[in-house]
Amino acid sequence: MKKAMDADVVVMGLGYIGLPTAGLIASKGIRVHGTDVNPSVVETINKGEIHIVEPDLEGLVSYVVKNGFLKADRKPVKADVFLIAVPTPLKGGHRPDISYIESAVTSLAPYLKKGDLVIIESTSPVGTTEKVAEDIYSLRPELKGEITLAYCPERVLPGKILYELEQNDRVIGGLTEEAGEKARDFYSRFVKGNLHVTNARTAEMCKLVENAYRDVNIAFANELSIICDHMGINVWELINLANKHPRVNILKPGPGVGGHCIAVDPWFIVNSVPDTARLIRTAREVNDAKPEYVAANVIKKAARFKDPTIACFGLSYKADIDDLRESPALEIVERLAKHRAGRILVVEPHLKALPDRLKALPKVELSTIDESLKEADIVVILVDHRAFRNIDRMLLREKLLIDTRGL
Repeated sequence: MKKAMDADVVVMGLGYIGLPTAGLIASKGIRVHGTDVNPSVVETINKGEIHIVEPDLEGLVSYVVKNGFLKADRKPVKADVFLIAVPTPLKGGHRPDISYIESAVTSLAPYLKKGDLVIIESTSPVGTTEKVAEDIYSLRPELKGEITLAYCPERVLPGKILYELEQNDRVIGGLTEEAGEKARDFYSRFVKGNLHVTNARTAEMCKLVENAYRDVNIAFANELSIICDHMGINVWELINLANKHPRVNILKPGPGVGGHCIAVDPWFIVNSVPDTARLIRTAREVNDAKPEYVAANVIKKAARFKDPTIACFGLSYKADIDDLRESPALEIVERLAKHRAGRILVVEPHLKALPDRLKALPKVELSTIDESLKEADIVVILVDHRAFRNIDRMLLREKLLIDTRGL
């Protein structure tokens, strides 16, 4: 019988994936102990509140915390399942940084016991699950052969995370067949989608390939938008016409690619096989260069004015969320401010304050839609938030409009 301080599941990391996952699992009556290194995150969750923007999440967290199924802390406890959902960013040279995973392993190792299941959900380079096993056994050699390890990446869309965590198919990679089956049994308790079991390396690569595929297709659209800009062609009309072909489906271009997944994961593949992943590398370079192209275009237009006011609509990396990770919109605003292109009004309905990297820059203000439309000489659409879709076009008649989203 478990002690009162123990849990059924420990979730390491309570961010954009960890917290919704912990909440969903807890909603099934499973005791979840979530951990996070940020004390304010822990405090917020234990009050039944959330620190991120995600539809329906706050109500779910409030319910499971109030009913005792979810508790947050800075340290783990003993459990049957340990789920790692910490960040895996890039470091210098576009190399994957798995130090957060390594820290999570060091933190959870003392609490492991015979029969436990450890699952990595963090997007990881191929071979990470094997390394985690080695790290655990180096810390707890008596557990070798006594615990199981698996890899199961999330594949959710911000804004629909709770629905997709439950409904989407999942790929589960076990270090052994037993581990794969044990992980499938665990996920079957709260996932309605199909569960596909394979080995850990294939599952790790599957997550990277999914995002690299999307990145390559976005790069085609982004490069096409630059070509059309040089040739005086309306890229939106062109794509619409080209997509009338029954076997053509060109994506919409944008100001770049953001978020922790598509903007990061393809580099994991390139880092592993740098001489072979040529197309994947080129797609990353095309998408990474797009914010610089957009900023240069705005700066060129701003030079027409003596003292321009530039309204930048959107700062997050995609519509209707507050997530700024790898955001091309944020990079563009930062470039404009550092170039001193003019007074910059930032319109971001999902933020209450400017992010720290913009606060110290000159002439950057958080503004409203109405104020920005009234005062701006140049309007730059960087994110297609719902709040921007019904802007009265009459208010744009006297403005110079740069629309990177085709809004």
